[in-house]
Amino acid sequence: MAQRHGASFKRAKRTIRAEVAELRVGGVRTVLGLPTTFMNESGQAVAPLLRYFDANTANVLIVHDDIDLPFTKMRLQYDRGSGGNNGAESVIRALGSREFWRLKCGVGRPPGRMDPAKFVLRRFTKKEQPEVDLMVQWAADIVERFIVEGGEAARQLTGGQGTGG
Repeated sequence: MAQRHGASFKRAKRTIRAEVAELRVGGVRTVLGLPTTFMNESGQAVAPLLRYFDANTANVLIVHDDIDLPFTKMRLQYDRGSGGNNGAESVIRALGSREFWRLKCGVGRPPGRMDPAKFVLRRFTKKEQPEVDLMVQWAADIVERFIVEGGEAARQLTGGQGTGG
């Protein structure tokens, strides 16, 4: 998103454990946050960002991986549990609320008895990378729709073009 709109990430103020990019998308003031915490501690970045920018949780979209979705499939949800994602759980705890949007990007299940943590931290293979690149572009399209038209419009977009629903 930042690259697409010519924005760059900068270190947030000291009390916020994230980098931020401020931009306009379709005329809407937008703040992208990139936590500098471990993924499992994302809430430590998200909650202070919301307080600093005086944002309502209903206007927040968290993008994260999901091993329960097939590779490159995406799903947009609102007011749901963590689904076993430790980063989402951290955000729920830090906000004291599940009332935010989540764009889940499928990475598929780990093969055999591979540790799920190891699986999600590995690099994508050369064969997977082109599909991942397309998923990232499609995710950016969904995020743009979310910003400009809202969550329900973005959810409809997520259901199209082979991204799952």
